[in-house]
Amino acid sequence: MATVEPALDGRWALILGASSGFGAAAARRLAAAGMHVAGVHLDRRSAQPTVDAITADIESHGRQAAFYNVNAADADRRREILDDLQGRTGEGGVRLLLHSLAFGTLGHFIDRETPKRSISQRQMEMTLDVMANSIVYWTQDLFTRGMLPRGAKIYGMTSAGDARVIPYYGAVSGAKAVLGSHIRQLAAELAPDGVAVNAIKAGVTPTPALDKIPSAGQLLDFARDHNPSGRVTSPEDVAEALVRLSIDESHWITGNTINVDGGEDIVVL
Repeated sequence: MATVEPALDGRWALILGASSGFGAAAARRLAAAGMHVAGVHLDRRSAQPTVDAITADIESHGRQAAFYNVNAADADRRREILDDLQGRTGEGGVRLLLHSLAFGTLGHFIDRETPKRSISQRQMEMTLDVMANSIVYWTQDLFTRGMLPRGAKIYGMTSAGDARVIPYYGAVSGAKAVLGSHIRQLAAELAPDGVAVNAIKAGVTPTPALDKIPSAGQLLDFARDHNPSGRVTSPEDVAEALVRLSIDESHWITGNTINVDGGEDIVVL
């Protein structure tokens, strides 16, 4: 059983995208470290058993779990969640916010065979709003409500696609690049308040979100063959890093993109 971390014990984490992949692993690991967990996810009814399993794991550590099956990019739902969460957290607020939303459109900007299938303006705007802009809106609302205490940590999940071309990944790649820009801006504006904001760049990781990318198999094969640590990244690697990065009160590590990939990103061939 993981050790409870005093700096996190009894504090609240808010995870956007909490029902699978990085978000689910983080929910479980943060609960083991002592945190209560609020999770926002958007799933069909068939996914409820998975969510129930995550909440059961959280509660098995004696922690509270509050999960909301709503669109995290909906402003009205965001306010409703924060109304409820503010009552739960009290003066302690949210100690850790993880933005791990993986809902966007995959496709070509230029589809030569079927031009109508090229990424549309609506698809581009939706992808950017969900996967990038929403971190700003959640942070704004948390701050104005006084729910971001000094020492709070904000993390946004990015990927190597923020600066590289991956087939079908154009709109998501754009969102990841914008997310990095938003994180730097938030880091600068929240630095006087002692709130740290960083991007986490995981290596190629087998998750439901990766499975949706047509080139997922090639990406995993390349990572498996070239990662100097001898294996691909797991969601649990990222969850452990989040705990290690959050256990102290230091806010001096902020505005960065932190690679959690076993050295994958430094290897070219």
